[in-house]
Amino acid sequence: MYTYFHNNYLYSFVEMQRFSLEPYRQVALKNKDFFDKYFSESKYGRTVSASFELFERITRDYQKPEFGLTETIIDGKEVKVKQETIISNTFCNLLHFKKPGNYEQPKMLVVAPLSGHYATLLRGTVKGLLPFFDVYITDWVNARDVSVEEGFFTFDDFVRYVKNYIKKLGPNLNVMAVCQPSVPVSVAVSMLSKENDPCVPDSMTLMGGPIDTRKNPTEVNDYAADRTIRWFESNVITKVPLNYKGAGRSVYPGFMQLYGFMAMNLQTHMDAHYDLFNHLIDGDGDSAESHKKFYNEYLSVMDMPAEFYLETVNLVFKKHLLPRGKLIIDGEKVSLADIDKTALLCIEGERDDISGRGQTKAAIDLCKGIPDSRKKYHLQKDVGHYGIFNGRRYREKIVPIILDFVKKNAVKKNSSVKASVATKVVATKAVSSPKAPSPVEKPKKEINVTKAVKKDVNGSKTIASKAPVKSEPKSNSSKGKKELDGKKLAKKDVSKPLAAKNISTSKSVPSSDSPAVKKAPQPIKVVSNSEPSSKVVSIKNAVQSNKGLKAVSSSDKAGDKKK
Repeated sequence: MYTYFHNNYLYSFVEMQRFSLEPYRQVALKNKDFFDKYFSESKYGRTVSASFELFERITRDYQKPEFGLTETIIDGKEVKVKQETIISNTFCNLLHFKKPGNYEQPKMLVVAPLSGHYATLLRGTVKGLLPFFDVYITDWVNARDVSVEEGFFTFDDFVRYVKNYIKKLGPNLNVMAVCQPSVPVSVAVSMLSKENDPCVPDSMTLMGGPIDTRKNPTEVNDYAADRTIRWFESNVITKVPLNYKGAGRSVYPGFMQLYGFMAMNLQTHMDAHYDLFNHLIDGDGDSAESHKKFYNEYLSVMDMPAEFYLETVNLVFKKHLLPRGKLIIDGEKVSLADIDKTALLCIEGERDDISGRGQTKAAIDLCKGIPDSRKKYHLQKDVGHYGIFNGRRYREKIVPIILDFVKKNAVKKNSSVKASVATKVVATKAVSSPKAPSPVEKPKKEINVTKAVKKDVNGSKTIASKAPVKSEPKSNSSKGKKELDGKKLAKKDVSKPLAAKNISTSKSVPSSDSPAVKKAPQPIKVVSNSEPSSKVVSIKNAVQSNKGLKAVSSSDKAGDKKK
């Protein structure tokens, strides 16, 4: 009976209670304003006003805050910042903090946790990065605002969303996972690395994440490990009431998560509110405002899709599938050892009571494909979980480490293009001639061209084209064979510049969101609009007697077949 009530009516009961208290909250607000206006000079008046304000804050329904980041400082100058939504999905929006002008800053994708709080909890994180990075962030949607017709959202879907955003933002991207997303982000980067995707990030920063919760387990880890999935389903999952768009959706409600957060440090939160009461009585406006600013954010919580929450608890906190090498996504086994092109930075807090010391650092050993020179671990002294990504020590100590690590491990842009251009110049000088080379000169010139073409093949991907080739005498010596190969490659007229053809792999894919009810998690169609790849088209030339040199080119398709 309890389970049935809990799963179907608990959320509705809490909403009824909130509605019933709303008139009293409004009365408290009016009384507070009255005493502030007429009795603020007396201690008695300030005490009564503080009591009304405390009651109003405790009974308030805290809505999603705004980022409110409209400016930043770059090289000592104030620069305007504009928040834009560049991708809108059912369960998440990708935001961009755009700066006017042409600032050569590395791209940074911040993946916010889907663990109860809105992405605005990372306001300080983004603010600290803005002077040095072109910042993007995942803004997760409150599950109670998503209709059941939109289907489920699972752990696999989280990974697909991250992969999609990385592909959208293209090469030379850096990705940062704060807390819970450390697992799905590292999984997404591993899968992209295994696919040899050109958009694999240059660097990955994991901050206070549960990569391996078997190391120094905290109270949070023990809470998950000591209970069965059936227990979680029966005791923390309930349905969204009728007054929301997502009515009937099974969720892990935000108010239950908030109770859990506060229960871990109940005395600390009680002391903080008692201090607020005293600050209001004493007229200490700055201290009171600092408290309000923090708790306005901390008390703003969102509902999580039940299927995502239960899978995360099971895969990450109970079965530890990723560090054991047994995690399977979309039918493929995931191994962090597949990451080989992405540098790794792991950051932990000395006093973190949510992700224990060593849980994030475990990624250093699991990412065996990354050279040691491109892996770094940092333990920040005297900070807890929140201090890793917010506050003074984050801005002064951690941000410089992230910036230095990103710069040292940046992959230079267009390096392959520059190599290809240089190769073409060398080949032009080696081969171009107003008349056909004499038999004596052929071996020397052909060997130079062979070297030039080999350099081009190493520097960038080349595709040979079909062309009629004049037959050459066979040689029994290995040297003769090399010279013959050189002749085949050298027979080209490069007196004209070689053409470089950009081939775009971008395709427009329909949205993955379907209006129909999904009975099972649906894979998200990955849309990539920023994946240009350069291919240099190699041209073979035919030498015709007494008619000079004539260039013959063919399509990429024909060149692939020839190759």
